Amino acid sequence: MLSKAAVAAIRKRAALAGIGFSWMSMLAFPLAAEDAPKARGGASYELYMQGRHVYEQNCLICHGDRGDGNGEMAKDLPVKPRSFREGFFKFRSTPYDKLPTDNDLRRTITGGLSGTTMGMYKHLGEKDLEATIEYLKSFSRRWRKADNYAAAIEFPAPPAWLADAGARTEHAEKGRVIFSAMCAGCHGPAGDGNGPAAQALKDAWGQSVTPADLRQPHLRCGDGPSDIFRILTTGMSGTPMVSFAGALGVPQRWDVVAYVLSLRPDNLQQPTARNP
Repeated sequence: MLSKAAVAAIRKRAALAGIGFSWMSMLAFPLAAEDAPKARGGASYELYMQGRHVYEQNCLICHGDRGDGNGEMAKDLPVKPRSFREGFFKFRSTPYDKLPTDNDLRRTITGGLSGTTMGMYKHLGEKDLEATIEYLKSFSRRWRKADNYAAAIEFPAPPAWLADAGARTEHAEKGRVIFSAMCAGCHGPAGDGNGPAAQALKDAWGQSVTPADLRQPHLRCGDGPSDIFRILTTGMSGTPMVSFAGALGVPQRWDVVAYVLSLRPDNLQQPTARNP
């Protein structure tokens, strides 16, 4: 139930904006958004409402009016749409279990996610993107706690040896040893996602998790070496894919990247340091 203060605040904002108010209109708001216009100390009511409009036009049919991933189309999709209510996001530039930056969300919205029905919304203007991101934050209370925020990690540039086939093969062999010890349990010795632990894996939403088939050229995290390195560093919040930043040094993570790249079909061009 909304607090009296929250109701009064929304009534005042609605009156200033010339918008009629009713309990039914409030019920249309996301459950965690009763104080959305002043949440996080900066978003205006107008920006919030603009984001709501964009969300309803583009996102609601899959992600649902409550942001719980139970939209009208969800039951027919091979990959369940993300629920925003728990506040966990897989693809980020921030440490494991931390909230993504606005740029992280912008990258997912405009770039889509390979292998899913999450398309690329490049047609959205910058103001619509900003508003949509603000509206997405209203679905989870995690956005209200300062401890959940962290600055983006500064990732190193890909090493020059990635552009050299011989050196890449040498580093891939080192990566294979690491992969066998630390990754094959879920991803399988061949990187096909059929490791011995794969069948029992679940995510924070209670859904069964299928580890990525690393032989595929188009991974959801992105196609290049830097994308794979980023996931090894940040992990995927809400999933069993944890960060390996503490367990593996930077050179070791790049060795694993080289091995993952080596799993792709030979007829595909390998990314290089100039094409990260």
